[in-house]
Amino acid sequence: MSRLVVTNNVSLDGVMQAPGHADEDRRGGFEHGGWAPPYFDSVMGEVMAGEIAQGGHLLFGRRTYEKMAAVWPTMPDDNPFTAVMNERRKHVASRTLKGPLGWTNATLLEGDAVEAVARLKEQPGGDIVILGSGELVQSLLPHGLIDSFVLSIHPLILGEGRRLFAGDRTFAKLRLVDATPTTTGVLIAIYEPER
Repeated sequence: MSRLVVTNNVSLDGVMQAPGHADEDRRGGFEHGGWAPPYFDSVMGEVMAGEIAQGGHLLFGRRTYEKMAAVWPTMPDDNPFTAVMNERRKHVASRTLKGPLGWTNATLLEGDAVEAVARLKEQPGGDIVILGSGELVQSLLPHGLIDSFVLSIHPLILGEGRRLFAGDRTFAKLRLVDATPTTTGVLIAIYEPER
């Protein structure tokens, strides 16, 4: 059975919206896009490379898939994540996309996302890593399908934006299993649900 691992950047106030660049996600008038890159350092690169290297598959919601599929196929080979992102098997949960999908090794999950992810976890093949995909994470959390959260907690308060844990009244107790501070003040914390 595979483990489902959520890997995400969040601010101290839990915002995960548009960490990569200014125009990544302006929903709700969000104007703080691109908040994560200034905090990237070699420690973060090393930890994230190790986490992603353990994964067997990647899992995305539609919005994150579309953003990733527009960028990674054209990234240079000297980027340490290019081969992983392009060659790894990718699954996409969407009610609106139609297959076949254009990004190499990407397939659309059939039917209800919760049921499809539960079936995916039953297959062997290492961790399934969710990158971004906040709405997908929120839909899976109440069903106990998430086995680990790898959160890069950035030392800033954004005050607005879409949050990873959006207040949908889901209760979950987590335990800290590892924490790594970076040179820029980011805390990479790994949490697992208490079962």
